[in-house]
Amino acid sequence: MTEIHQLPEGCIADILSRTTPVDACRLSLISKTFQSAADSDAVWNRFLPSDSNFISSIISHSPSLANASSKKALYLALSDPHKPIIFDQGRKSFQLDRKSAKKCYMLGARALNIVWTCTKRYWQWIAMPQSRFPEVAELLNVCWLEIRGKINAVALSPNTQYTAYLVFNMIGDWGFQNLPVEVTIDGARSYSSSKLVCLDPNVEGRPHNRVIGLQRPSVRSDGWLEIEMGEFFSSGLEDDEVRMSVVEIKGQNWKRGLFVEGIEVRLKEDN
Repeated sequence: MTEIHQLPEGCIADILSRTTPVDACRLSLISKTFQSAADSDAVWNRFLPSDSNFISSIISHSPSLANASSKKALYLALSDPHKPIIFDQGRKSFQLDRKSAKKCYMLGARALNIVWTCTKRYWQWIAMPQSRFPEVAELLNVCWLEIRGKINAVALSPNTQYTAYLVFNMIGDWGFQNLPVEVTIDGARSYSSSKLVCLDPNVEGRPHNRVIGLQRPSVRSDGWLEIEMGEFFSSGLEDDEVRMSVVEIKGQNWKRGLFVEGIEVRLKEDN
């Protein structure tokens, strides 16, 4: 009986291409033949998005990717968590989840519908060196907070559970203390979720009954804050549009000091 490590390299590559990037890397340790197969373009081409036009479009926004020495090198560049690909005139970012090869996006503030950003006394657009985008939205003073974004499921990986996060910061903030904010996700294919959260990261003092037990933001590795908006299942169908919103219009109190980087849609994390 032929042992698995004695199989032809092409056969091993075909087997590895039907696993995951993590499995391919682990199995490369079995032997030199497995290592050679695991590094082959045949394997990593299967892990890259199948739409060649999409890949070409992404590469056009980062010319250095065109010089990738192999499909594996291209995959590692597209899944680099510290270097997302910025596209759509600096309004969105894209990267692959390194472990699963699933597509992930962030809709920058410029890609969102933020009420009152057209009025300079309420919001302003500024550059922040710690942001991946050229501009973020700074809240100067509003009592009506409404932020909405949407993404078509055809842009996402099909049959995948995703989580959406509001990515933001608070500097010199006012009006968010003890204030519930509603976050909602809904789609054309009959799924919907809504919950109240507290965007104020400061927990000093005695919280008001309105925010006791509400989810608060956590600090990301890039220094920004994020708060989970909810989960949704991506069917991959073109008519399935996912709509996400952050709304606070009931308190009628003035708010300031919120810096919006965007809404990130990424693979649901395993607990």
